Amino acid sequence: MQQFIEIKNACVNNLKHVDVQIPRNQLVVITGLSGSGKSSLAFDTLYAEGQRRYVESLSAYVRQFLGRMNKPEVDYIKGLPPAIAIEQKVISGNPRSTVGTSTEIYDYIKLLYARIGQTFSPVSGTMVQKHSVSDVADFILKQPNGTIAILETALDWNSDQSFQKYLELLNQQGFSRLEIGGEFFRIAEVAADEKLHKNPQKMRLVIDRVIIDSNTLKELRNRLADSIETAFFEGKNTCEVVVEHNGKTKRYLFSKAFEADGILFEEPNEQMFSFNNPAGACPVCEGFGKIIGIDPDLVIPNKNLSIYEEAVMCWRGEKMNEWNKALIYNAAKFDFPIHKPYNQL
Repeated sequence: MQQFIEIKNACVNNLKHVDVQIPRNQLVVITGLSGSGKSSLAFDTLYAEGQRRYVESLSAYVRQFLGRMNKPEVDYIKGLPPAIAIEQKVISGNPRSTVGTSTEIYDYIKLLYARIGQTFSPVSGTMVQKHSVSDVADFILKQPNGTIAILETALDWNSDQSFQKYLELLNQQGFSRLEIGGEFFRIAEVAADEKLHKNPQKMRLVIDRVIIDSNTLKELRNRLADSIETAFFEGKNTCEVVVEHNGKTKRYLFSKAFEADGILFEEPNEQMFSFNNPAGACPVCEGFGKIIGIDPDLVIPNKNLSIYEEAVMCWRGEKMNEWNKALIYNAAKFDFPIHKPYNQL
């Protein structure tokens, strides 16, 4: 690898036919009088050529957004590594500017937090999750061989509608079974026996029933995908999976909605982590990080003094003392103790 950056016949701005060798991998300082060409050599020659070569290595599609970069007026530059320039600039005093916005890392932090952020219910403390069809299918297919998985959903019955007609409609749609208190009945049986019509809210519509077999997981996944979609549709974005294994039965609830404990939450997004957006800005400072207020310790630094002894700091002096005198002269009207120390009021 070449040990020097070699510049031949540089004629940029104040540089007049300059030949120079700059050692690589070392700290090099360019000094000189004002106007001698220090910036012309460092920024307009070295950095400009390094940036131009970098841009040329990109695709034509990307280059059209970066604009054209002119080649520095120089015969050649050899041994030039990738270049980065850090210039001194005057930063405007924008009240909303922070280290994060000035370095542009803030945009990436917002994206990161919006993706890894987790929401917890203030009622139960459980993490709020939004489930997809794949999530439910993966859960079912991870169960041990021989496990019975029953996909169910609550009945979408309206009390204004006849329950008998609702059952007939389910039958016509191709559904065949209901679960009532852990027992399974054919819909036709339930429709024929009015004793079973009690508490429709506790009934569950059976969408599908599968037995886990590791040899047929691919076929099961395809079948479950359709069944889970149906379950979410019939259950208004919620469904239940009943798992039976080794004589034990467990019920799991899945929801497409981002909710928990009956509360619908908003999913984490970039606006939540932006102080320039009402969704993420502090309601007190409105995203500025500062508030205008009165500090009691600055107004009354010595709380052992009374109003008569000029306890109020801002009412001292020739002009502002008029407000102190006005309070003293009118104190009797509203029975204010002007001789009592402030800390005893």
